[in-house]
Amino acid sequence: MTRGDDRRVSASFCLANARLVLDERVVTGKLCVEDGVIAEVRSGGDVPAGAIDCGGDYVLPGLVELHTDNLERHIQPRPGVDWPHVSALLAHDGELASCGITTVFDAMRVGSIHSGKGRYAEYARGLASEMMALRASGAMRISHFLHLRAEICSETLLEELAAFGPEDRVGIVSLMDHTPGQRQFRDLSKMKQYVAKKRNMSDAEFDAHVAHLKGLQAEYGTRHEAGAVEEARRIGAVLASHDDTTEEQVARSGALGVGFAEFPTTVEAAEACRERGIAIMMGAPNVIRGGSHSGNVSALALAEFDLLDILSSDYVPSALLLSAWRLGALWDDLPRAVRTVTSAPARATGLTDRGTLAEGLRADLLRVETFGDAPVLRGVWSRGCQVG
Repeated sequence: MTRGDDRRVSASFCLANARLVLDERVVTGKLCVEDGVIAEVRSGGDVPAGAIDCGGDYVLPGLVELHTDNLERHIQPRPGVDWPHVSALLAHDGELASCGITTVFDAMRVGSIHSGKGRYAEYARGLASEMMALRASGAMRISHFLHLRAEICSETLLEELAAFGPEDRVGIVSLMDHTPGQRQFRDLSKMKQYVAKKRNMSDAEFDAHVAHLKGLQAEYGTRHEAGAVEEARRIGAVLASHDDTTEEQVARSGALGVGFAEFPTTVEAAEACRERGIAIMMGAPNVIRGGSHSGNVSALALAEFDLLDILSSDYVPSALLLSAWRLGALWDDLPRAVRTVTSAPARATGLTDRGTLAEGLRADLLRVETFGDAPVLRGVWSRGCQVG
């Protein structure tokens, strides 16, 4: 699948004397771009007249991000603070470009809770419309799609999903079941640490919140899960699971048609994903920190067990490129590591026009220098336009 994007006008240029990170190997060569598309990839150390001499820097595909909370951070920089949306959207877009992310599936929650101290309101449809308008105007630097996070424990999930259609560039619908006592929040003390502090809840208010969520799951869970699966089919989105913990949960995900698993929390779940052909995505901050902030399985452990296919920046956009370099060192295979942030996420979402340095594909490119074991961006191009 290929998908049209942005209205920026690309220049023709050539990056030469570069270490090109191809799918299976790194070669010294040149890469030429015409009309926003990779026109030539050739090995050799020559620098043609007019070409940019990269001096041995790496050139690799632009990063593809499937799940980021970064937009919500810009929209609401503090609890209760609603930042002007156009400014927030443009700042988010610029930050991702500066981190080497050239394609993003912006995560937006669908499904709301209208009562209790843990309540949260609908926002995704309006925000998505604002984003699509900016994209249509040519204001966005990189390629944006939507990732709808379908909250099973909510009151209005199906009504909110019904407001989206195939024209909205919804690439992913993920099944989010945050019922206390299982998946990400199987340890209630971790949930309390995260939610109660964020919402300034007393012990009694937290207990009431937990009881309310369990009640919502009991009342709506089965219907919301089935409805979200149908809505994903209707709008042409890939289905993802979230925080699978047990083999039984993965089996359920497989039966629903899930294409990739976001952040499985145990080795057991990751192994079950591998057996069923479900791609495994983990967080880049987990790689860099050496473990999960919520006590779940380490991404590095899954990498060592060959149970890691895709990385997501999750809550730190700059983590994506650095985590690929860390994986490259762990595996002693930089191309394999780069695939986890480029071709693998592109393939998982059906994007066939990007993610690899190959002739005829989008010229989404990064120029990367290294200082010790740290990658440093020296150039970012989106469809051949320099955006960073």
